[in-house]
Amino acid sequence: MNTSDLSDDFPDARVADPALRDYGGQTSFSGPIFTVKVFEDNTLIRRALETDGDGSVLVIDGGGSVRCALVGDQLAALAVENGWNGIVVWGCVRDSAELARLNIGIKAVATHPRRSVKRNEGSSDLAVTFAGVTFEPGWWLYADADGIVVLEDEVI
Repeated sequence: MNTSDLSDDFPDARVADPALRDYGGQTSFSGPIFTVKVFEDNTLIRRALETDGDGSVLVIDGGGSVRCALVGDQLAALAVENGWNGIVVWGCVRDSAELARLNIGIKAVATHPRRSVKRNEGSSDLAVTFAGVTFEPGWWLYADADGIVVLEDEVI
């Protein structure tokens, strides 16, 4: 899978702005999208990652906050254990050295050492928009070192 080729082959594909960096041990990953929308609260993220990911990618609209991390090594390890292929965070992650050792793709805006609050607030399984792209639950996300491409169906 190569996002450059996907972008060429599917000119109507949604291509994310280059606002996210790689933090996971895998730079290439893909899967059907599951979404969570939160703000500085990772309770729903944990709840999602505790379920069977079945090769999905968790797309987290964290409002772009850079005041705390929404995903760290424990949640990322939980994602690996439960079969998630990737995590995309419109916000921050922490424990970056540990994340780089895990067999999962993780893209985020930045790192931050502070953990999030736990208020059990947010929504899941809805369309979220950031980095110039609307991420629809059930659509397919393809990511590599060059970026993120979103297509309605699995093509690879």
